[in-house]
Formats: sequence, C-alpha cells, structure tokens
Amino acid sequence: MDTAQWAVLTEGLRKRYGDKHALDGFDLAVGRGTVQGLLGPNGAGKTTAVRILATLARPSGGRAFVGGFDVTRQARQVRRRIGLTGQYAAVAEMLSGRQNLVMFGRLFHLDKARAARRADELLSTFGLTEAADTVAKEYSGGMRRRLDLAASMILAPQVLFLDEPTTGLDPRGRNEVWEAVRSLVAGGTTVLLTTQYLDEADQLADRVAVIDRGRKIADDTPAELKRAIGGDRIEVVVRGTTDLPAAVEAVARVMDRGAGAAEPAADREDRRVTAPVRDRVAALTEVARTLQERGVAVEDIGLRRPTLDEVFLRLTGHRTDEQSSGQKADERAVTREARALERAGTEREED
Repeated sequence: MDTAQWAVLTEGLRKRYGDKHALDGFDLAVGRGTVQGLLGPNGAGKTTAVRILATLARPSGGRAFVGGFDVTRQARQVRRRIGLTGQYAAVAEMLSGRQNLVMFGRLFHLDKARAARRADELLSTFGLTEAADTVAKEYSGGMRRRLDLAASMILAPQVLFLDEPTTGLDPRGRNEVWEAVRSLVAGGTTVLLTTQYLDEADQLADRVAVIDRGRKIADDTPAELKRAIGGDRIEVVVRGTTDLPAAVEAVARVMDRGAGAAEPAADREDRRVTAPVRDRVAALTEVARTLQERGVAVEDIGLRRPTLDEVFLRLTGHRTDEQSSGQKADERAVTREARALERAGTEREED
C-alpha cells in the first residue's frame, strides 16, 4: 500500500505490556483532509493507538505512518507534522489565554514577534479574542478546551490527534469544541478523534472505526454504521398493558423490516413497543395518528437513535459496561505496566 497517499496508516499494529495486549493487530487508513473517529469504551486501545501515532510510545509490532513517515524510524519528521490534544486541557491556569499561546509558541522555537502574531491569529480562529487577557482559570470548560486546541495548532500541523476532547464538558462546552474542530477541518487539517460518544462521532467524523480489545471491528461512515445496527427507532409507551396489541399493530405498519427485525419488540412490563424505521418523521406521524384514532392512551412516543452500548452490543456481543472481572483485571494490569515502563524510561522518543 502507498503510505504517502494516507494522512495516517497503520498495518497490524500491536502493543504489549508484559503478556497484556493493548493493541492486537490494529489496521487503519485515514484519508487526507478528513475526520476519522475512533469509537470505543475505556480500555479499548484508542489512547494507546494515539500515543503510538504521536511517537509517545513504541509499537510492539506492525507498522504505522503519519504523512507517509514511519512513526518509529522517522519520528522527528512525524512530530513536525502533528498536533496532539489529550483528554484534559493542558493550559497554565495562572496565565491569560494570550500568554499561554505565546508561551507555547516560544516552546516551539518561534521568536517573540512570531509567537505573538500566531497567538493573536489563533485567539481569533477559536473565538477567544475577547477573553485573550483573562487568566485561564476563569475560563469555562469549553473555553479551556478551545485554548488547548489552539495551543496544539501553533505550527499548523497537517494531522491533529484529539483524544476524547470533550470528556467532562457540559453540552455547551461540547458544542464549542465541535465548532472549533469543524473550523480546523475546513482549513485542510486531518483529524483523528477518539471518543466514547456516538453522537460526537456522528457530528464530526467522515468515517468511524469501532475498536474493541485492541482490534478494529468496524469502519464506515456514521450513517452506514448506525444503519447497520438498526438506524432510527420508534418507541411507544402505552398507559395500560391492554393497549399493547394495538400499539404493536400500529408500529408494525411502519417498521423497517430490512433492518433485520421481523416484528416490533414489545416489553409487557414496561408497556413499551419499539421497532426500526426508515422514514423517521413519516413513521412517527403515522403511528401517532393511528393510536389517536383507536383511542389508545399513550404515555410517551418518540424517535431515538442507537446508543453506544447498542452499537457494541450488536458488533461485539457485550455492552461497554459489562466487562468481566478478568477483563477489568487485564485493563488494570496493562495500566500498571504501562506506567511502570514510562517511569523507567523505556518509552524513549527517537531523535
């Protein structure tokens, strides 16, 4: 495969800590100027993959390239072409937004004048000009993340790695970060985004790779990924169990049988009927009209999309919160060994 045609390429990537596999044959190809999502639960291997691609950790096997350069043998060239934002904002709280960016510019060996100009450019790009002289500790969570993103763009990298960038943010903060990412991509930056949130991948990613236990188990557009696990679903909750048959009949008339289900799912205990649908608005309108005409008392009716747990339940056979005690112990062992290796300095960067 021509490595230069891809912004990011991994082939059979593996990472072991002792006898534990953080990555176990991970393959990925990311087109230039796109947003690639990595979707998975904690411990799936997302952060390990990013660390290897960012030259912060060495793979145990396989190959990885960024911008056509080997992350192991050509680490210096890779670093010149990437930016990295971790799970938590890495800004100096006692400095202003402008001072933070100037500091990062100087750390990247820009002279004072260039660092100041670049700081002002980035403050404008990320909508932080009015708060430029406010200390970062007074920023909202979303503003801190935007400042962190700005710092990662000091040298205008070709590829930006975002490792769960909206962890811990409220909905407003998440939207602020999403808008900032969209502006970067519009300028030609390739983004590799790790996330636990299906809606985040849906909002930002051109393609989404689902990773579990160190392996890629699916890779497609968000629309096709959701469609593969059932797409939109209509959900009806009736007031009494005697109305369940009428609700099932109404929902059956509009359900998408091409999604793999022959009949609506009915839960007698919760008085709930659900089924996949193709034309979401038309289906909701038709079911609501039918139930009203038949005098069915409805407590709730609506449309919803698959959750992350439903994605994983369909693709892997287990939910993201149903790891066995053995799997949890493996995760803890990998974490302990990784930290021990890092403290011992065995993850040395290549000059």
